[in-house]
Amino acid sequence: MGPVPAAVRSALPAPPAVGSPLEGAADLLRALASPHRLAIVRHLDGGARCVHELVDALGVSQPLVSQHLRVLRAGHVVRAERRGREIAYSLADDHIAHIVHDAVVHAGHGDRR
Repeated sequence: MGPVPAAVRSALPAPPAVGSPLEGAADLLRALASPHRLAIVRHLDGGARCVHELVDALGVSQPLVSQHLRVLRAGHVVRAERRGREIAYSLADDHIAHIVHDAVVHAGHGDRR
C-alpha cells in the first residue's frame, strides 16, 4: 500500500490534541473495555463494596477482581477508601454508571434494522 494522496489526507480530521476531551473519553472507554469491569461498575452503582463482596457477587477469583479494580482505579473510574482492614471501592462519578447502563442497553438492541 502506497502513501495516502494529499487530497485524501486533507479530508481526514486531525487527530485529537493530547489531553483533549476526546482523548479522555477514549481513556475512559478503554478502562471499561472488559465484561468483568462493566460488571464491577454495575455492582458499585449500588454503593461501595469491598473486594470480597465483589468476588462473591461476580463469582470470580480475588486476584482477578483486584486486577480489574487496578485498571478501573488507574482510569479514574473507581476510588478506594480504607475501612479498617478493608478497602471499599466506589464509583468516582455517577456518570460512569449511566455510561455503562446505556452501553448495556444499546448492546442488547443487537442489529435490529
